[in-house]
Formats: sequence, structure tokens, C-alpha cells
Amino acid sequence: MKSFRLLTDYLRTNKKLYLLAVILIIVSNGILALLPKVLGEVTDGLKAGELGQNGIVRYSLVLLAIAVSYGAFFGIGQFTIMKLGRRFEFLTRGKIFTQFSRLAEDFFSKQGTGKLLSYVMNDVTSVREAISFGVTQTTNAVFMVISCVVMMLFSGIPLTLMLVSVCPLAAIPFLVTYFGPRIRQRSMSVQENLASMTESADEQIGGIRVTKTFAIEPTAQSRFGASVEQVKGAQLHLVRLSSLFQAALPFLGALSLVVSLLVGGYMTLHDKMTLGSFVALTFYLRMLTGPLQTIGNVINMMQRSGASLDRVNRLLAQIPSVRDQENARPLRRVGSIEFNHLTFSYPDSGEYSLKDISFKIPQGHTVGLIGRTGSGKTTLAKLLLRIYEPPAGTIRVNQQDITGVTLESLRRKIGYVPQDGFLFSTDIADNIAFSDRSASLDQVQIAADQALLLESVNSFPEGFQTRLGERGVTLSGGQRQRASLARGLMKKPELLILDDSMSAVDAVTEAGILNNLVRERTGKTTLIIAHRISSVQHADEIVVLDQGRIAQRGTHDQLLRDPDGLYASLYRIQQEGLQHA
Repeated sequence: MKSFRLLTDYLRTNKKLYLLAVILIIVSNGILALLPKVLGEVTDGLKAGELGQNGIVRYSLVLLAIAVSYGAFFGIGQFTIMKLGRRFEFLTRGKIFTQFSRLAEDFFSKQGTGKLLSYVMNDVTSVREAISFGVTQTTNAVFMVISCVVMMLFSGIPLTLMLVSVCPLAAIPFLVTYFGPRIRQRSMSVQENLASMTESADEQIGGIRVTKTFAIEPTAQSRFGASVEQVKGAQLHLVRLSSLFQAALPFLGALSLVVSLLVGGYMTLHDKMTLGSFVALTFYLRMLTGPLQTIGNVINMMQRSGASLDRVNRLLAQIPSVRDQENARPLRRVGSIEFNHLTFSYPDSGEYSLKDISFKIPQGHTVGLIGRTGSGKTTLAKLLLRIYEPPAGTIRVNQQDITGVTLESLRRKIGYVPQDGFLFSTDIADNIAFSDRSASLDQVQIAADQALLLESVNSFPEGFQTRLGERGVTLSGGQRQRASLARGLMKKPELLILDDSMSAVDAVTEAGILNNLVRERTGKTTLIIAHRISSVQHADEIVVLDQGRIAQRGTHDQLLRDPDGLYASLYRIQQEGLQHA
């Protein structure tokens, strides 16, 4: 039952509405169960010649009243349950998205976007169908069976005939016991394969431009086709088992009808029961066949939704690897930043990305971080933001261990601009004002001007209201980086981290942006991570990383005095590159 806790908690919270809906459905079944009894009475009346024109009209009105009452009660009950199911779907999707926002980077690094979307779309829909159609149909089927059995007792049908007629139905519990777990297992396989297919579709669609430029459409189709084939195979396995189960239930119902015809027909011919009672019996058994098939459908649905519910529960049970400690305190200001013998390796990695890193960034200083690709520069920024959790005591901000401050207060005071800053498919102004939805257009324009984006935006026909394509595809690489930079500047953070965020702009534009940064960030702390020395040479201090260790530290001029150092080597290589450009 633990795996159904998400579902049972919701049902318990809305128990009054569910109870009302169930009562309405029960009443509707009780009303509908009167139908065969009335038809039996009509049959006996017609046979005896006791039913005149007025009697036919009277019974017609009774049948009409049964139909109208059944429709009203059942309709309202079903609407209430369907509405509750949609609300569950809405709330659960909200919980899943909230969980996504809580989980740390290491979780997403192991999950594809398509797989994550599968939780929100396929799994939640499957569970919603179970608590909507499942509850409605189960209640309807169970109480239809009960109502039919009770009414059969009051319709002049011999008890012996009733027992003989329903005897084939006793095999249903054994069928459920056998097929149920097997259907659930195969349903889980289907959901997992659907998640993989969604992930493949997301990847192939996201990379469609690369596919076209390399003219490898058949390869992309083959890759997606392989995932579709896996889904097809898993679904066929499930369909074969489900079909066999669903076919067995109506077969038992039909077998019950055959027994009633043989035994009931014999008893009617020998005047041991009236023709009307026999007609009522056949109608009741026919009414029982539908609910029995419904029960089979519901069991299949519940097994599939159970597999989906297991996946959703496992997701919601994930504990973020980076989270607030019980006694976490808010960070009041950034102040100085100190790295103290920081050593770190990524989860499931056997190598250290950073080794014994120790240096200090005084408040209001600009520090450059430079080194070859893979030297640990971005890792340092992620640890400072607690995207990954650093070892306790290795990073202190304003003399506070950052593992002891709240994530929200830490990240609100930091502006992070990565190399491939994500842009949303809204307009340019909305992307820049992402951290402050109440910002005016003038504030947005100032931030864009500081990032040297204003002139480009003004050249667009719709200006700042220009809507961007997916991931900002409307803009060039340099424009996307400057839009991300403007978003970071708009936040006016106490600490601004630029992670190679000017790599796609030309040297003249870079120099202009750096001049603006020097002017606008006076007295504020800035950490500039870069490959190009031109991005950091104005910094108060430059830290050179090599294979996860600090190789050199100093100002631009101090580092150039060591001709054999890594910094001077990188400087010469880049200068030669500029001369040959």
C-alpha cells in the first residue's frame, strides 16, 4: 500500500466528494436494477391477458422514469469523479515540477528531457484515468452486480437457479490473481519504453538542424524507429495478456447465460417458475456480463496505473543531494569569499576535478579564473552556487560555511552567466527581466546597453518585444550571450560570475562590455571565468588552474614576468592567433 500513498492521500483528502459521487452511482445502479423486474411483470401481465392499454402506458412511464433517474444520478456522480481526477492530475503535475526544481544537478545529468516529460505526461495521465474511470466503473460494476443479485431475490427466481447460473462467475477471483501481477509487470515495461521513446524523440527533434546539415536523416529515423519498435514489442506483450484476460470474463458471463437458459428453460416449461421470472433472469444475467467485463478492464487499468504510480512515487521520493540543512541560516550579504583546501570529485567519478584549492576573493574585487579546458573552472563556479555540494568548511562566504546557509538566500545574491545561457521562447524583454518581473522597459534597456545588446535589439522591427525561437534560436551566438549577460546584470547581484560568457563575441565588443563592467561593478565582487586572457587581464587578481590545481596567482603583469608559466604560454599562443587572424 505504500506505493499507493500518493493516491490514497488524495482520496482521503477528498473523501466527502468521492463518497457523494459513489452514493449517487450506487443509487443509479439500484434504479437501473428495477428494469428487468418491471419487464418480467409486463411479460407476465401480457401472457395472462391482464395488462390493458392503461397498464402499458403506466409501465412505459415507469420505464421512462427509471431511465431519466438513472441518467441523472449516474451522470452527476461520474462528473464529480472525473472532476476530482482532473484536479489530481493538476496537483500531481505541480508536485512533479516542484520536485524537479528541488533536485540537484546530479539527478538531471542522468536523465534525458524526454524521460522527465514522460513522468508529467504519460504517467500522471495513466494514474488520473485510474481514479476517474477506474473509480466510476468499479463502483458502477460492483454495485450493479449487488443490485442485480438483490433484485433477483425479489423477482420470483428460485435460489437454486440463481446459484447454478452464477457458478461460472466464481472463477473470476482466480483469473484476477493469475493475470493481475503479470499485467502490472508488463505495464511497467511499457511505461519505461515509452519514456525512452519520448527521450529519443526529444533528442532527434532538438538536433534536427544538425541532422539536416550532415544529411543523415536515415540515421536519425533509424534511431527513433528502434525506440518505437521497443515500445511496439512491449505493448504487444501487454495486449496479448490483457486480451486473454478480458476475453475470459465475458466468456464466463456467456457460460452463465447458457446454464440459466438450460436450467431456467426447463423449470419454466414445467411450471416451476413464471415466464416473467425467466425473462427477468436472462436480463439480469445480461446486465451482469457488462460489469464483469468492466471489472476486467478496470483491473488492467489499475495494473497499468500502478506501474505509473510506482514511477511517480520513486521520483517524488528522491532526496535532493543538495538541500538546506535543518539549522540552515540565510546569507545576509556576500562579503569576502574564501576557498579553503577545496578538493572535489563528481558523483560516480573516480578522478578529482579540483585538488586542494585555496584562495580568497576580497569583497568588491574582480578575480579572473583562467586555464585550459577541463582544468576545473566551471566546477568551481558550480560549487560556489551549490549546484553540487562542496565538502563542509571548504567554501566560506562572508565567513559563513555555504553548506550551512539556505540555498535560496545564497543564489539570490549571485548572478551566474554561463557560456551557453538558456533563453526562453518569450520576447527579449521578458528574458532580460527574468529575475525581476516588475522591471520597467527602461531598466531592461539599461541592462541591454551595458551588455552592448541595445543597438542590435533596436534594429529588430519589434524591438524588445521580438519573440525568440526555442532556446533563443532567433538570435546569433554572440547576441544570445549578450542577452544572457544583460539578464545577469539586470539582477544587480552582490557577486557576478561570468563563466566564459563572452566567448562568442568579437574582441571589440568584448572590450566594450569589459569597460562597462569595470564602471558598473565598482565596489561589487565579480568572478570572471574565461579561456581568453583579454577577458581577465584587468582583474585585481588572476588565478590560473591546471588539471584541477592552482598553477599560478597574481595580476596580469606579475604573471607575464614568468615566461615559463602557463599564463605566459597561453598569452603568447593567443597573441599569435590574433596576429594570424
